[in-house]
Amino acid sequence: MANRRIDEPTGTETVGHEWDGIEELNTPLPRWWLWTFYLTIIFSVGYIIAYPAWPLVNKGTKGVLGWTSRGQLAEEVTAADLAQVSVREALARTPIERLPEDSELMAQAVAGGRAAFKVNCSQCHGSGAAGSQRLGYPNLNDDDWLWGGDPRAIEFTLVHGIRQAGDDETRFSTMPPFAGAFEPAQLDALITHVLSLSGKGQANPVGAQTFADNCAACHGAAGEGSRELGAPRLNDAIWLRGSSREDLRNQILNPRMGVMPKWEGRLDPVTIRMLTAYVHSLGGGEDFVEVAADPAIDVDAQP
Repeated sequence: MANRRIDEPTGTETVGHEWDGIEELNTPLPRWWLWTFYLTIIFSVGYIIAYPAWPLVNKGTKGVLGWTSRGQLAEEVTAADLAQVSVREALARTPIERLPEDSELMAQAVAGGRAAFKVNCSQCHGSGAAGSQRLGYPNLNDDDWLWGGDPRAIEFTLVHGIRQAGDDETRFSTMPPFAGAFEPAQLDALITHVLSLSGKGQANPVGAQTFADNCAACHGAAGEGSRELGAPRLNDAIWLRGSSREDLRNQILNPRMGVMPKWEGRLDPVTIRMLTAYVHSLGGGEDFVEVAADPAIDVDAQP
């Protein structure tokens, strides 16, 4: 049996153990510590009663409050879904021409469009929308737009696609192949003239005449292009298929023209509108102020 005694200097009972003449005192714990310990026990009992905490064979206790982490998550997801529904309803009600006027709704549309772009568009245009000259996918960050860069024009392109078979309203333009149409010297002069339109070559009278006879009807006398015809600008130093002499030679002789699928029927109208907002926000989007400057154009009309 342990040899317990009262330690005379402290008046505290020993625990009865001794190691090399050293004895351990049975000093009681501080009251505040004891009460804290008792409160933790009371709290744990209350927690087990109120919340699911005690594991059983197949599931845990439910708790009298009926709270579960799954239930809380479901409530938060439901709230997020309702908020999303509210945004989508607002986007559906707002004419595309008026969307930029609501900065908050526009920001939400851009965020949704960014996610939709990664899923549906980045495979061709790239994750940063920079496109690919090698493959002929347009860069959506610049301000070069074949059919217009305001939100309405972008949305129309997304809905109907480009050269989409089976859609009568699809964006469509074609350039005839000129293989065999020019003598080698005449073709070289034409390429030099086309490069000169964007300051990358010297003016060439033979090339200028060839251009006027064969190209100006679509691309314009100064290479300004035509949105009505879908003819690209040649005087802005922005090239879809490359800007080397060999690139231009290939495009003149055997032009390559890409196809973009129409997204009507694949994506719902609100998602298409979100994509429109995102593409417009990339940096090259055009303002409706430019369109509305012409009183004959109703910005709320279809393109």
